Amino acid sequence: QVHLVESGGGKVQAGGSLRLSCAASGLTLSTYAMGWFRQAPGKEREFVAVIKWSSGIRYYADSVKGRYTISRDNAKTTVYLQINALKPEDTAVYFCALSPRGYYSETYYYNTEAYDTWGQGTQVTVSS
Repeated sequence: QVHLVESGGGKVQAGGSLRLSCAASGLTLSTYAMGWFRQAPGKEREFVAVIKWSSGIRYYADSVKGRYTISRDNAKTTVYLQINALKPEDTAVYFCALSPRGYYSETYYYNTEAYDTWGQGTQVTVSS
């Protein structure tokens, strides 16, 4: 059974940076994708970024392009989310998720239904 554990969240001032990590264990798939979503209080969970593990192809939500970078460490089966120039509106719980389908088109990964395993989330709070 796949297990995802996020870390790296915290409280930062606007303009700061954070790097979130998500370590996967129990992974036996040969092709998959790992994504990041976030959920602010009172809002729906929204797509942030995804990386197709085999190819390294990355997709981002328009709202985070230029400030967010998703990357992976194959040896550690860990996915990272580097967030720069943090804004108060970035405040949310950030979740990583695993999609067992690693070759679909970009828009497929925008939906939570594309993922079947989720981490517990890590809180990011940005103060102005």
